[in-house]
Amino acid sequence: MLFLLGGCSAPSNVENAIEEKILHFGLGSEPQYLDPHLASSVSAHNVIIALIEGLVSEDPKTLKPIPGVAESWDISEDGLLYTFHLRKNAKWSNGDPVTAHDFVYSYRRILNPNLASQYASMLHGLKNARKYHEGSRVLSVEILNAGRGYSNRSEVSLVGSGTGFLGQLETNTSGSITSVQIIDAGKNYSSYQSIEIFDENGTDGTIRPLIGSLSWEEAKVGAVAIDNHTLQLTLENPTPYFLELLNHYSWFPAHPPTIKKFDAFEKQGTPWTRPGNYVGNGPFILSEHKVNSVIEVKKNPNYWDAETVSLEAIRFYPIESADTEERAFRSGFLHLTQTVSPDRIDFLKQNHPEVIHFEPYLGTYFYRFNLEEPPFDDVRVRLAFNLATDRQAIVEKVTKGGQVPARCFTPPGTGGFSPESRFRFDPQKAKALIQDYLDEKGLKSLPKIELKYNTSEGHKKVAEALQGMWKNHLGVEIQLLNMEWKVFLSTIEKQDFALARAGWIGDYVDANTFLHMWRTGDGHNNTGWSNVRYDELLELAAKESDPEKRFLYFEECEKLLSEHAPILPIYFYVHVTLRSPTVKGWHPTLLDHHPYKYVRLKNVDANLW
Repeated sequence: MLFLLGGCSAPSNVENAIEEKILHFGLGSEPQYLDPHLASSVSAHNVIIALIEGLVSEDPKTLKPIPGVAESWDISEDGLLYTFHLRKNAKWSNGDPVTAHDFVYSYRRILNPNLASQYASMLHGLKNARKYHEGSRVLSVEILNAGRGYSNRSEVSLVGSGTGFLGQLETNTSGSITSVQIIDAGKNYSSYQSIEIFDENGTDGTIRPLIGSLSWEEAKVGAVAIDNHTLQLTLENPTPYFLELLNHYSWFPAHPPTIKKFDAFEKQGTPWTRPGNYVGNGPFILSEHKVNSVIEVKKNPNYWDAETVSLEAIRFYPIESADTEERAFRSGFLHLTQTVSPDRIDFLKQNHPEVIHFEPYLGTYFYRFNLEEPPFDDVRVRLAFNLATDRQAIVEKVTKGGQVPARCFTPPGTGGFSPESRFRFDPQKAKALIQDYLDEKGLKSLPKIELKYNTSEGHKKVAEALQGMWKNHLGVEIQLLNMEWKVFLSTIEKQDFALARAGWIGDYVDANTFLHMWRTGDGHNNTGWSNVRYDELLELAAKESDPEKRFLYFEECEKLLSEHAPILPIYFYVHVTLRSPTVKGWHPTLLDHHPYKYVRLKNVDANLW
């Protein structure tokens, strides 16, 4: 660790920073990607917002949308059409102008199913975006029973994970199938495995659909560049938080010539995000990236608002250990940390209240079950683990940072929605459920279960507490396995786990940001859980303009989550960090967003340690 090797007499980073104007940022985990269309973590967000700017930006205190690349916008009376007027002095870091076509290209990229972006569903609010991203159409059918007789009045129905009416058969004089009339060619048929035929005599047979994807033009996605500086976005439904949504990096542009140069339109892991290759349009340029050591960004002279940017550079340090982060902070190596060890909170509150901060944070700490792995394929076991979890004890004795027990998944008050508390502590009922499961399976006890979590003292302490609770109440042996962040993310994406630690920070202030991730097939679901009614409720909520009715749909979603228990909510976050008083313009926000162009470094008369 470089900061431990320096001599005590040398000026620290924090001391030098006032003159150098360099912010030293404890990042936590090494980002898996700096590609805005592949990133999926808070650490990635913290770097990407320095490098790329979207259509809108954020007020540093309220996070209210303010002009970014778009200097203004118009919204139609029905709330469906947004027209953005891009500023003519917005440039990429290589000097190219930022155009409306760049945004359309970027939306097309993230929605391309071949890219396999976890966050592609963030753009499903655009008209026909989901049809392009997930949608498939029946191009033709393979007739498996060509010799059977049918009538032209025979109906064709799709069979798979749902049902749907495809159309009617066309037959020759002998009743053999000649073709199938496809009624809705734009419908998503990708989940259907077969087609059943029903004729007037009740005879049925099977043919197989041959499915192909819709092109961007065929799907008619609601993103159109009217000219270089005018972008029109058409929505499926009025979305009151749409402008806030645009501040998520999934909506950020990528530089088309760079993506093409590195063949990155539908490939992951290409070198376009390396220093020297990265072309962004934000206030900073990527200048250095040493994995698990440092990521440095330097001021971008081509940024349209460069005069507002005070910092000359930011250095992000991926330090996963909270104890190591604190030592780095105390030595003056860091201006701020990503977290604080629970064991140190009381001491720091008493002795250094000027540097420890407890700030609201819209997020839920939880565990995922893999419903495709025994014993968690049985709802009784999942419910038992939830019932055997004393959430109050965890926040009082383990985390100690003012966190609140999570007895639902969506944090209460999110966008005005406060769900009913349904996840409770009832060890006796938990034991009864496990015994019922064991009796049915002819087992004496549950098998040993592996719990995976990413390396962190805080995650380890929570895991150890739960390990003890479940041993005591359920008689189950839990084996703990900690993993490096990138490896952990890959493991979760592949669903290579039985039980795994997770956390979700809201992308915008609305309950949909929490509930949408459990939709069938969502890139962040990773549990194997699917529920038709749940998916229907989200669709109904998306189309509902009445907040109270919308909340009723969300409430039913929460009820289904508690009944099927694909997850185990533990607590709602409070962000506990250390921050030097020399950092100014860093305001507490619910999403922990801090636009760097408003951050300043100023000297203070204080002997902190």
